Amino acid sequence: MSVLSAATRAEVERHRDRYPQARSAVLPSLWALQNQIGHVSPEGMREVSEILGLAPSEVEAVASFYAMYLDRPGGRHHVLVCVNVSCGLRGADDIVAHLERRLGCPSGGTSADGEFTWEHTVECLGACGGAPAMQVDHHFHENLTPERVDAVLEAVRAPSARAGGDRS
Repeated sequence: MSVLSAATRAEVERHRDRYPQARSAVLPSLWALQNQIGHVSPEGMREVSEILGLAPSEVEAVASFYAMYLDRPGGRHHVLVCVNVSCGLRGADDIVAHLERRLGCPSGGTSADGEFTWEHTVECLGACGGAPAMQVDHHFHENLTPERVDAVLEAVRAPSARAGGDRS
């Protein structure tokens, strides 16, 4: 049984056909897989490797190297927190401690309600001028305080509750 939907399979094929070497299509193909099922499953990676004509180990090596690919289902929303020097000097440790209390899970965990996966802390989000910074669902939030973090989390939680739980 296929893990990839017809649309995702077609997207992976478009990525493959776009590049002179199929290996160059691994990253966007893994994004397509993760966007469809919420993580990169072993079965999905095998299908991607077949479409790209690569050994499964080549696709798995890429997926395990990059922290942006989840190896298990995550929450509806994904959080990254920068802990590099600029953010660290402007209170990232306090933000990390606050998120841990607020979400009830450490970096790398998912909140009990399944709403948030705090994927991990990262070394740099490239938002030094607005430190401390985090990303939620690939959107930047800067100049964080515990109150601002709470407001961001509530703002992203609210639309998903009204939308009936669709993955965005």
